[in-house]
Amino acid sequence: MTFTIGYLIGSLSSGSINRTLAGALVRLAPDDLELREIPIKDLPLYSDDYDDAYPPAGTALKEAIEGADGLLIVSPEYNRSIPGALKNAIDWASRPWGTNSFARKPTGIIGASPGGIGTAVMQAQMRSVLSFLDAPQLNSPEAYITFKPEAFGEDGQVHDDSTRKFLTHYMDEYAAFVRRVLDVDAQGHIGDPEANATKG
Repeated sequence: MTFTIGYLIGSLSSGSINRTLAGALVRLAPDDLELREIPIKDLPLYSDDYDDAYPPAGTALKEAIEGADGLLIVSPEYNRSIPGALKNAIDWASRPWGTNSFARKPTGIIGASPGGIGTAVMQAQMRSVLSFLDAPQLNSPEAYITFKPEAFGEDGQVHDDSTRKFLTHYMDEYAAFVRRVLDVDAQGHIGDPEANATKG
């Protein structure tokens, strides 16, 4: 069985190091994951004034997220926080109220920066947001990638052995997490109304 994984890149820059990282994740993903980018650059700033008539960019975002089996968030950290464009996309996809597109999507968070733990605060804040949105998260391994230009090729290749091994391990763990969350035979699974009705 193949799972479709949508990935959101938190930077709008065409030369983003996190876009380079995303390319490496696509290349290193196990065979049962098919990764597709979910673009966020054309979204206007969210306002509930749009809730009665979503613009095409907002509708396309929600449909792409809802059509994915799981999500990967690949993002830098801006000013010790979530980049504005990414937070804006999350706000669009979680509204109108009662139509949260993130619910029950197995989600992984990963980020690259020139420093050692440059995305740690962003990831911590993102976990809080995703928890509120009822998106199950891969909690371990955490992935703060120190970006070295010489380690990555433009075509998604990773030239550094230790980086390639870690990213391969991360994607293997994420794939296993997706399978666990979406296993319809799992007792008490979140997507099984009959099993949930027997709790308590």
